[in-house]
Amino acid sequence: MLIANGRGRLLTKKMGRNFALVSLAALALGAASQRESAQPVEAGMIADGDDWPSWGRNGLETHYSPLDQIDAGNVSDLKLAWHFDLEPGYTATVPLEAEGKVFITTQHSHLRAFDAASGKLLWEYDGGTTQRRSDPLALSWGNKGIAYWDHKVFLDTTDGYVVALDAATGKEVWKVQDFPDAAPRNANGAPRVFDGKVIVGFGGADITPARGFVTAYDAETGKRAWRFYTVPGDPKQPPIDKAEAVERATWHDWIKPDGSRRGGGGTAWNAFSYDKELNLIYLGVGNGFPYNQTLRSPGGGDNLFLASIVAVNADTGEYVWHYQVTPGEQWDSTATMDMTLATLKIDGKDRKVLMQAPKNGFFYVIDRTNGKLISAEKIAKVTWASGIDMKTGRPIENPGIRYAGKPGLFELWPGPSGAHSWPPQAYSPLTGLVYIPVMENGALIGDGQKGGSASEMGAGMGATLVPEVDLPGGHRSFLKAWNPVSQQEAWKVELPGDWPGGVLASAGNLVFQGRMDGNLVAYNAKTGQVVWHYKTESPIVGAPISYRVGGRQYVTVITGNGGNGAGITSPGNAAYRTDYRLPRRVLTFAIGGADSIAPFTMPPLEIPADPDFKPDAARAQKGAMLFGGNACLVCHGWNAVGGGAAPDLRYSPMIVDGDAFKQVVHNGALVPNGMPKFAQISDDDLDTIRFYLRTRSKQAPAEWAALQAKLAAEPGK
Repeated sequence: MLIANGRGRLLTKKMGRNFALVSLAALALGAASQRESAQPVEAGMIADGDDWPSWGRNGLETHYSPLDQIDAGNVSDLKLAWHFDLEPGYTATVPLEAEGKVFITTQHSHLRAFDAASGKLLWEYDGGTTQRRSDPLALSWGNKGIAYWDHKVFLDTTDGYVVALDAATGKEVWKVQDFPDAAPRNANGAPRVFDGKVIVGFGGADITPARGFVTAYDAETGKRAWRFYTVPGDPKQPPIDKAEAVERATWHDWIKPDGSRRGGGGTAWNAFSYDKELNLIYLGVGNGFPYNQTLRSPGGGDNLFLASIVAVNADTGEYVWHYQVTPGEQWDSTATMDMTLATLKIDGKDRKVLMQAPKNGFFYVIDRTNGKLISAEKIAKVTWASGIDMKTGRPIENPGIRYAGKPGLFELWPGPSGAHSWPPQAYSPLTGLVYIPVMENGALIGDGQKGGSASEMGAGMGATLVPEVDLPGGHRSFLKAWNPVSQQEAWKVELPGDWPGGVLASAGNLVFQGRMDGNLVAYNAKTGQVVWHYKTESPIVGAPISYRVGGRQYVTVITGNGGNGAGITSPGNAAYRTDYRLPRRVLTFAIGGADSIAPFTMPPLEIPADPDFKPDAARAQKGAMLFGGNACLVCHGWNAVGGGAAPDLRYSPMIVDGDAFKQVVHNGALVPNGMPKFAQISDDDLDTIRFYLRTRSKQAPAEWAALQAKLAAEPGK
């Protein structure tokens, strides 16, 4: 039952606190208007609809299932069919289904295969990352997904091995090392397989100027087919191809006199799409290093192909066209978010488009045949630009937003988490709407060379950055249904926390999304009305999938927090206790399912006894800098507020035991569990970090009480 509240929104009655807040405008969308919004259906949206063999189901990256056995009329009968309990660790991933099997990856390159109908475990494979590497970057994020093609499952391990496994047995078919040197990198995105080529990228441009690239491998043999570099190489050498010639013209003095790189990056760690008819693969490219452009490219320039969508020939990797969403980017405004391919009827004509909501807060519709901008509008609060110039396709930057050379900090929306991050959007040709997980988070940013207070950190990025700022209107997230033709919001739902989960749309007029408060929810795709929910006990970040086996349609999702939702954005989710100890599971649903999970009681929050502690603000502040500078916050959370990827150290008894703390952090006692070894940290710095954590432990009870009081006071939550 839905009732209107006093603010002109709708609350879901009977479904508990903090449930769907749906704009009243959604109910004005009648069936007739929705039929008018329906768009042409490309063959790839329907083909092989029984399976889900890739991150976005296929190269179109729509996250759309053409199955309609589960629909808005019978979804109330959707029940748990089977589940599998997972170990603690990174589970913010998207599963796959093919050959009647569900394949998943968790933590550090650990794969499992299940019978899709029964949930029986068939095989397991350990990618070996924890045994090979203690590099914090290689262990800080887990794999977000895997790929399937021609009886093989493909994994890109976090430390850069591309592996093909036999789908029936889990045995290795081939394995190659993708990384060419020891520069810090991390392969955490899902590989894709397009027409027999495995496409992989990597991350790491937040901490290294290493040159970004994307590589294609032959899916049968593992032989490299091509490699596309996203930023230029040594200017003393001739350009290796047309792409590098284009890049070089937009960079200035990026190589130091000693031959080392002053600037680089451009890592493509997440988003790839494929148009078989055009024979084009689309690459979503990330940020540069350092963030501060005056240090990266002192003479300025657009710095291609940072923050760009690049189309390359699928056979050769040859550059075809590009569109840059954030020229000369210096705010971590990447284009590594999923790129959805569809045909839209615009001004009475069918247009083959690419649709992306990158970090920078705009939603772009681009002609994917030539890279020309069709339209772009804001989907969230944006302060770095007032709009997009439709004549040039370039952003209209607001005066003073570039911080280089200026003292002080500047308010920035969206912050480095972006208005949309890696949790995927979905597109339904039946409604003509794109369903986008949107964040509203502001940050403070400034020139790291101009100094700043000791509470600010930039981790060598040349920028002073405070990503988690409690600004009015911040720490919010939404599911927004967006009309890409009119560039208008059709409906929206406000979500708990500030990190929304990935989305699945289906031909059953449904949209599925997991949430931070431990619920999997189904919405009416036309109106946004909640039509079903299931208490999962744990947050969900990865997107659900849907498939059909034995004539029966299933929905599968993996529970557990991770990614940035467990790191730098953790304070925005702190009220929901996204605890490391929460159960992590594979959950599979079907109409008439007969399985169940046991209720979970969260252990109490217990502050470790620390009678010898004496406050020291200066020492605690130094410890905070070390905690951030050594990337501890990536897993253990901003301000040491745990987000679920690793223990919340404010409540850990280890912080009051110096010897135990050293064994884990410095000596690597828990590397097998995914905790990196930080041998470079001195004993004095280690104890200062521990002092900071002890300080945060003393502050935690009052902060928790304040969070709960604030949550109770918010309407509808």
